[in-house]
Amino acid sequence: MATTLLTEELLYEEKPLHVPSLQEVKGIIHNALAQNFQNVSVEVGDCPDLKDPFYGLAESGLGGSPLLLEIGGPPYLLPLVQRSKVYNVKEVVQKALPGEGKILAIGAGAGPYPLRNSNCEGIFNMGIDEQGNLHNGSYTAKVHGAAEECVLERIPDTDSRCALLLNLFISRGAPGPVVKVKCSKRIGELNFIECIRKGLESNYGEKCVGMGGIFVLKKGAAHQHVMRDFSKTPLHTEKQLNEWLKFYNMPAQLNAVGTLVTHEHDLDLRLTHFHSFSTSNWGGHYHYDTTPDEAAYEAYLNLAERVVRVDRPLVTHKVGRD
Repeated sequence: MATTLLTEELLYEEKPLHVPSLQEVKGIIHNALAQNFQNVSVEVGDCPDLKDPFYGLAESGLGGSPLLLEIGGPPYLLPLVQRSKVYNVKEVVQKALPGEGKILAIGAGAGPYPLRNSNCEGIFNMGIDEQGNLHNGSYTAKVHGAAEECVLERIPDTDSRCALLLNLFISRGAPGPVVKVKCSKRIGELNFIECIRKGLESNYGEKCVGMGGIFVLKKGAAHQHVMRDFSKTPLHTEKQLNEWLKFYNMPAQLNAVGTLVTHEHDLDLRLTHFHSFSTSNWGGHYHYDTTPDEAAYEAYLNLAERVVRVDRPLVTHKVGRD
């Protein structure tokens, strides 16, 4: 049963997710990845300190009332942008996870275009402390100049906005058990995240399961896109969209944050969405690794208990969901 709440003209819809045990999920993920990677290790164990510079997150863990949150969607970007769709992520997150305690919000969306004076990707990595102060480890990635270089820039603590669309995994950032994944040498066609998602979908059928967290592409490179500035002509098809996007072959190390869910759950949910950042000038929307023999992944994922849908588009389409 979905619950709804209209707050400050934004509609909040909420539905529970199916929450199996981490041990059960571990086996399903292992079996799915083993069909796509030569070397696979999946276990349940304590999350490492994700504030370590190797991971670079704003809080240490993925535990404590975990949930998925989706704001807006591609219909606010395509066929033409709706510039009024700018959201205060901190406020939305605090409404989705009220009460006392820290909050970690990580995931993929469109960055705050007013900050950059340009459309941009958002790589969201927000910590909110017990006093409500924002510690922002988020980034934007944009296409810059005549050479169309990828430019990765930190978002300041004073800015908690996103535009148009966003998928977040939210928790108290607490330590605790997670699914720990290591795999290398891709031998199948599916990308790392879609392999996991399809494995869960195949196993759980009509039950909707959601997860989120971080994965690190430790070796190799990945095919990733960065949105150019807003198109002045309508984009109606995947072909038109892909001609507008700028694609790059980005080298490891790439740290990607985001969400996956097995079904749209009658909420028009995006099934997978991960954006990466790096310690170099690379960042963007993950599609797949381009070096299957070299590819090596390390991931930490947790199950979400519920999904919160905010400002769902009334008129929707399926373009731009990859």
